[in-house]
Amino acid sequence: MARIGYARVSTLDQDLDGQLDRLRAEGCAIIRAEKVSGASRDGRSELATVIEFLRPGDELLVTRLDRLGRDTRDVLNLIHECEQRGAFVTVLDPHVSTRGEMGHVVLTVLGMVAQMERRFIKERQREGIERAKAAGAYRGGWPRLNRQHIVALRAEGLGPAAIAKAVGCSRMQVYRILYASTLEA
Repeated sequence: MARIGYARVSTLDQDLDGQLDRLRAEGCAIIRAEKVSGASRDGRSELATVIEFLRPGDELLVTRLDRLGRDTRDVLNLIHECEQRGAFVTVLDPHVSTRGEMGHVVLTVLGMVAQMERRFIKERQREGIERAKAAGAYRGGWPRLNRQHIVALRAEGLGPAAIAKAVGCSRMQVYRILYASTLEA
């Protein structure tokens, strides 16, 4: 039986150290971490690796339920997949596990709360953007990646994985940029 930790933050400038320290303190021998949105499971390769790795009796630990995801259905499907593999899911804050029946109820409610919180965040963000636009102060988001550099690296013959490693992003981001560049051409 292994204790496997999973840590996630949404953006590249956020820090994983607190989650990693907590998971190590809980005795996780294996910890997978990634910096990607929890809005859906798309592009979350480390989470997919963890799920594939789970064996009967293993325990998947996360510091908070929203680290698994912000969509109730995704979280419940993920928990179901873990259980199909004979593994348990444990959330450290608040401490809830799928080892008991009550844990399922609590995790369902926490999943709904995480989804509501995401909706509230998006609503506040939308309102803030509208206020900024009305005041003439909104300029949109700033580009986080140099798209021309990515296209140039591809033209030099580098593959998506090598490009992603070179510029510090996911392969999915590279694919999106390369696809968008073909549409613009």
